[in-house]
Amino acid sequence: MTYEAPVDDILLALKTAAGLSEEMDKGAYGELDEETLRAVLEEAGKFASEKLAPLNAAGDRTPSRWVEGNVTTPPGWKEAYTAFREAGWSALPCPAEFGGQELPETVAMAVCEMWNGANLSFGLCPLLTQGAIDALAAGGSDELKALYLPRMVSGEWTGTMNLTEPHAGSDLGPISTRAERRDDGTYRIFGTKIFITYGDHDLTENIVHLVLARLPDAPEGTRGISLFVVPKRLVGDDGSLGGENDVICAGLEHKLGIHGSPTAVMKFGERGEGAVGYLVGEENRGLNTMFVMMNAARLAVGIQGVAIAERATQAAERYAEERRQGRAYGVRAGGMVPIAEHPDVRRMVLTMKAMTRAARAICYATAREIDTSHNASDEAARRTAADRAALFTPVAKAFSTDIGCEVASLGIQVHGGMGFIEETGAAQPYRDARILPIYEGTNGIQAIDLVTRKLPLGEGRVIENVIAEFEVTARRLKGENRPELGRAGERLAAAVADLEEATRWMGEALTKTPALALAGATPYLRLFGVVAGGHFLAKAALQELEESGHAGQSVALARFFAENIAVGAGGLSAIVMSGGHAVLGASADLAPA
Repeated sequence: MTYEAPVDDILLALKTAAGLSEEMDKGAYGELDEETLRAVLEEAGKFASEKLAPLNAAGDRTPSRWVEGNVTTPPGWKEAYTAFREAGWSALPCPAEFGGQELPETVAMAVCEMWNGANLSFGLCPLLTQGAIDALAAGGSDELKALYLPRMVSGEWTGTMNLTEPHAGSDLGPISTRAERRDDGTYRIFGTKIFITYGDHDLTENIVHLVLARLPDAPEGTRGISLFVVPKRLVGDDGSLGGENDVICAGLEHKLGIHGSPTAVMKFGERGEGAVGYLVGEENRGLNTMFVMMNAARLAVGIQGVAIAERATQAAERYAEERRQGRAYGVRAGGMVPIAEHPDVRRMVLTMKAMTRAARAICYATAREIDTSHNASDEAARRTAADRAALFTPVAKAFSTDIGCEVASLGIQVHGGMGFIEETGAAQPYRDARILPIYEGTNGIQAIDLVTRKLPLGEGRVIENVIAEFEVTARRLKGENRPELGRAGERLAAAVADLEEATRWMGEALTKTPALALAGATPYLRLFGVVAGGHFLAKAALQELEESGHAGQSVALARFFAENIAVGAGGLSAIVMSGGHAVLGASADLAPA
């Protein structure tokens, strides 16, 4: 299964959903212009397609291995990582003072999509390292930043996030990894962490672990958690590498997918002396800094959903064009035709393409708000953008990763029986995608975050303004009155109205019947994602008509999405507003009465 970086589709989403051209014209991104942007994306796409994609299936068949405490990545990965680092790809969005190129988050997410579309297991390594860089840059001391960030930005060292323990998953309050103070200002860390992506590997000489731990006198719960840098190898004041820290990889998890990515069980202080750690930020406030990394990772995981959906779509579309089966509908004579000509197969491929584009647009629009929250000229604009980024982030993560699974499943269906056979490669994206709705905060947690924390932002004005923008787009689409658009404007307008009604209901339920609000949180997030996706696809269609006067692929996909997917908004709205009673009325153990 090959992968071709979708540079043109990415540029379209950057232009229509993220407004990147407009931002570049205003000088928001310094000297970055469209010519430079295309050059960066094309070069990244070439690296992804030629260097990373060929290793994807091999990494699935020959996963990372643990032998006597050492981890070896699949054949060819070390050479690919060295080429990745030497080409400077790890430094794209990082601060210039530490060797980064300071390109916008929007561009970084576009490139991240290519790495993960080509090879999801490989793409996890730079994804986690970037999150660790963000956390250290936000909360680390000047000394820690000077010592670690240049080598992490260059890709010479990689980074990890150590949160989960066997007894403490999404709820971090009960973590028991402990930290002990030392007179020299360092700490000693003792404990076990599980599910640590790239917790150990052979790609770099050092791995910088960010570890959550609890001090002996810390308050209970999440208010008593501190964050520490714990390097695999000790680092001298001049940046030179010393001996091994008391950090060991006790084994690798055996997983449904992402086999090439080593998911490690990490033990700190197993030898007795304790792993040397360095405090990041303040004692007992580590979760605040770690959330910087977690929020960055949530958007990046959303991009992984887009990436896996794109890969599955490309494979399904190729297969549907090549595989000949049956005659065309209504034709009694003649030979077999490509299955793409059969209406139901065409429906599946269109669903895959439309959902992938919708998820991509949501993620890029979220990244644009993050950029604006950092770069806008006045505080009010930065605050507004930060609120919008906060609103969209759980949707970008959850909607896009759900789409990744659904599109990958459809990809197998398009392949038919051959999709269930490993040799075609259609099964791997499905297996790889399944982790995405789970890690970096399950999608149920994202939905709860959306309705309980993000809808009330600005006393509800943030979501009201976003819905108002959706309404404007739907009116514009209806006003086009083009036969190629069918009833797209009407259907999108109805979906926006459904979202508005469900949002009002949710606001009231949060104050009066919060349990009902929680029961409706996941369908509400799906409703929001569907309407937002329809909005962004409609914007692309409107721009296509404005610029060329021709109804091409953007118009076709916007119409398909509105008439075949957004029409489900009414049902989702009904579930939000009335489905919770059935949830709460059922026994928790579902045993017969």
